[in-house]
Amino acid sequence: MSVRFKIALTIFVTGALTALGVISTVLFAFQRFEHETTYHRANAFLQRVGSTYNGMLDMQQRHPEEFAVFLRSLLFFEPDSQLYLLRTDGSVIVSTSARPLPPGYRVTMQPLMEAMGPKPMPYVMGEDPERPGADNGAIIAALPLTSAVIRPDQPIAGYLYLVCQKPIASEGRLEAFRSTFARPALASILAVVVLATLLTAWITATVTRPLRRLTEAVAAVERDGLTAVAADAALTRTPDSFDLRTSRDEFGKLASGFRTMLMTLRAQWEALRRLDHFRREGVSNLSHDLRSPLTATTACLETLDARWATDPERAGDRQLVEVALRNTRNAARLVQSLGDLAQLDEPEFKLRREVLDASELLDDIAVRFAARAEKQGVVLVAQPAADELPTFAALDIELFERAVANLVDNALKFCTAGGHITLAAQGRIDQSGTTSEPARRRVEVSVSDSGPGIAAADLAHLFDRLYQSRQSVEPASSEGGKGLGLAIVKRIAELHGGKVSVASEPGHGTKVTISLPAG
Repeated sequence: MSVRFKIALTIFVTGALTALGVISTVLFAFQRFEHETTYHRANAFLQRVGSTYNGMLDMQQRHPEEFAVFLRSLLFFEPDSQLYLLRTDGSVIVSTSARPLPPGYRVTMQPLMEAMGPKPMPYVMGEDPERPGADNGAIIAALPLTSAVIRPDQPIAGYLYLVCQKPIASEGRLEAFRSTFARPALASILAVVVLATLLTAWITATVTRPLRRLTEAVAAVERDGLTAVAADAALTRTPDSFDLRTSRDEFGKLASGFRTMLMTLRAQWEALRRLDHFRREGVSNLSHDLRSPLTATTACLETLDARWATDPERAGDRQLVEVALRNTRNAARLVQSLGDLAQLDEPEFKLRREVLDASELLDDIAVRFAARAEKQGVVLVAQPAADELPTFAALDIELFERAVANLVDNALKFCTAGGHITLAAQGRIDQSGTTSEPARRRVEVSVSDSGPGIAAADLAHLFDRLYQSRQSVEPASSEGGKGLGLAIVKRIAELHGGKVSVASEPGHGTKVTISLPAG
């Protein structure tokens, strides 16, 4: 759900709730107005009746039947109202109701007293004898009555009780309600909805436009990287009507901070890129310049070693030449490895890929190291691939053989006589992706040895350049002994879109696995 949609939804829900609140308030106010109007009309009606007809209790006592007809005639134009003549205890003497009441029926006195009390009331809800127990009752009004014979201890002889019943919604009343309230309210609601929709669209576009510009800037950096073009691309494409660079609100401050951060990152990135280029170029040039003198030195030392091989008097000198020759060869291999690693780090470096069976390459590498393994008394085996999944991958043959050869050379260096080394290639299904992505096949090439293993503290730094683990073992005559062999393996795996992992415990050997995408 986007921010723009969330803002629009929030404004719409707020408008809808506000409209419902307004409608509820209007309905409540309309109902209260009706109740108050009815109550005041009822009071005015009773006051007129009381002032016009005195001695109503005496009239009822002398002519009860004529009084009942008289009482009904008073409500000839008020069909939704009923009059009751009550005694002082609330019992009904006579009523205009067509429904007969139980003998001795009494009206609740509390609402009646509130209606006649000194405190003015907006309206009073009381009991409706025709509908006892009805929800909320009905609007009532009351008038105290006196008798011709006034008793000092009882100045009020009875009450005239008026009940204004809730009118039944007739067709005419419904039509009046629709014409006076429903249609104007519906038109008002539609107008509010249209206005709220336009306002929502305007607010959403205004608020989210700068946020969208910042999102475009971030996407441009993510897509193009920290280059000079990418740093200015999105923020400089803002329209003249809203320029993030000149706006002084929160979005303008955010854009200014983002732009400053982007420029700082770009400057740092350019500095790092120049330093990295200088490092790679320097290492490459140094490696190239050292190869010739090292090669010449090696040739001279080999010549001296060959001349003195048959001269017993030169035995001591020959031992010194062998030491110098061994170290010169180590230096030459180190220089070669530094040059190769610098070349692999070049951004322009491209692989020469060919789709082939990785297990066949392992067979060739096993044959290549078979003599050395036999000389050391180590069993070197290339394990056949399982038949479940193929082990084909798009590989640069030269580089991949270099990576596996480095691993085998490293394993031979640490395996003692009687040990064993196993080369294996196996196809696997990668289940580490998301559920929406299909499972991908991978090829895992592993080199396992029965050597002394690697301490847990060394595993985290094993692929760092010039880092050497298992220090108790004397460095061998290869670049692996100088801490570059595994760094080269890692870089070759990364160039193939793969990764390298190590599993090892002290005393239980080591297993290095190269995981590559299947071809």
